Amino acid sequence: MSQQYGYYHSVETFGTVDGQGIRYVLFLAGCSLGCKFCHNPDTWVRGDKTISVDEVMADIKKYRRYYEASGGGLTLSGGEPLLQPEFAAELFKTCRDKEVHTTLDTAGNYPVESLHLVLPYTDAVLFSIKAVDTEKHRWLTGTDNARILANLKTLSAVMPVTIRYVVIPGVTNGLEDLDALAGLIKSLPGPAAVELLPYHTFGRKKWAHLGRTYLLEGVPDASLQDVAKVQAYLKERQIEVLYETKAG
Repeated sequence: MSQQYGYYHSVETFGTVDGQGIRYVLFLAGCSLGCKFCHNPDTWVRGDKTISVDEVMADIKKYRRYYEASGGGLTLSGGEPLLQPEFAAELFKTCRDKEVHTTLDTAGNYPVESLHLVLPYTDAVLFSIKAVDTEKHRWLTGTDNARILANLKTLSAVMPVTIRYVVIPGVTNGLEDLDALAGLIKSLPGPAAVELLPYHTFGRKKWAHLGRTYLLEGVPDASLQDVAKVQAYLKERQIEVLYETKAG
């Protein structure tokens, strides 16, 4: 029996938006970014809640028939799951042994060695790109993205990637932003599709509850039209966009 433990924030047993099918989503605690638009800032701090690999697998067993029937499985999210690489690797390895599909939901800001620990047991990857331009990324997240982009290329050389990109009106949807995003995708060594996520302000209450000042005050939620315009731009450049948006 495994004795690996991870610090976690929460569990969703019937997730439908973090990978294929119905999924068990484990949100690990701790993040090395400080995104101005984060809707879960309560996941940034590690805290003291822990869960073992064995406990996760026992919980998955309760709902496994739903995951298998839908082509789902386990998604490891956060925070940033690869800030706890040993736990992530042991959990994914156990899932592989038990024939449970695994998806890694990551923002890429960690040493490449952490990525190499989990890749042998990873079936799919959701990779969040906040901004391609270094200065805009630093403004949005508090750090540059050199390591993130390097990890994305390392990952892309091994397996297909789904890139998650948040459409923030007036912030990440300008022509320069989209040119940079398209150029990045075209430069990758392997195939990549894009999942566009509309920016929303649902997380403001969490920021207030934590005593933090919400840093994108005044930026409106992304409309269907905002997302559709980005989608059209990418499709014109022969970039695959998942879950297409149709503006009214």
